[in-house]
Amino acid sequence: MRIDLHTHSTASDGTDTPAELVRNAAAAGLDVVALTDHDSVGGYAEAKAALPAGLTLVTGAELSCRVGGVSMHMLAYLFDPDEPELARERELVRDDRVPRAQSMVAKLQELGVPVTWEQVARIAGDGAVGRPHVAAAMVELGVVETVSDAFTPQWLANDGRAYAEEHELDPFDAIRLVKAAGGVTVFAHPLAVKRGRTIPESVIAELTAAGLDGIEVDHMEHDDVARARLRGLAADLGLLTTGSSDYHGSRKTVALGEYTTDPEIYGEIVRRAFGAFPVPGAGG
Repeated sequence: MRIDLHTHSTASDGTDTPAELVRNAAAAGLDVVALTDHDSVGGYAEAKAALPAGLTLVTGAELSCRVGGVSMHMLAYLFDPDEPELARERELVRDDRVPRAQSMVAKLQELGVPVTWEQVARIAGDGAVGRPHVAAAMVELGVVETVSDAFTPQWLANDGRAYAEEHELDPFDAIRLVKAAGGVTVFAHPLAVKRGRTIPESVIAELTAAGLDGIEVDHMEHDDVARARLRGLAADLGLLTTGSSDYHGSRKTVALGEYTTDPEIYGEIVRRAFGAFPVPGAGG
């Protein structure tokens, strides 16, 4: 059983539409795929309608958070998307995405990069605009070779020269809100050091005490040393460990299913959730 619990569509900053994503997931041999767009549930309906037979969809979102001045992402699975308090917080984050992206464009222009807001808006289309769209504009201009190359201190990494802060949830509030909506929380790519400062292990312990369910271990931005460290931490704290591609379509080199989650861990995530349930494909 092959399970990928972290993917993005055009509802945020991926390049596959939700329908294309689930079809591509099935073609990649996945049995389960989670749709976790940034602070958005906008792709759910299209993904469900197109869901191929044999593929199960886990609904979710990747929530933008900040603690101690450090940005982090919280994967939330199988929560009730209509729960009003969590929906209101997601909307606040989404509403801040346009002025934030415009601020990054202005900073890049000050650094001599001829990116324009019109270019970034064209790349984002109907999705929730974010840093990858700004990075894609930099690729178009030949400033960097890949989107990942833009996520450095020189450019768009957390606290980088062209970084701009956004409205972000306190992760303790995020855990509380997701739990109240019947969902399960997993700290995404906690040791992705290329993006900037990371959360100390002491804070991960505090998040665990507040109800954090797991941490994402097998991820393209974690080397073997980081993965071993995270597995040890998870064992010490009693956290679930997941593996995921963090697929963004052509915006990143990672493929669907390149990293996967153990079926027993997936079963435990489903067991803990009560806000929503996995959707089995009916040949959409």
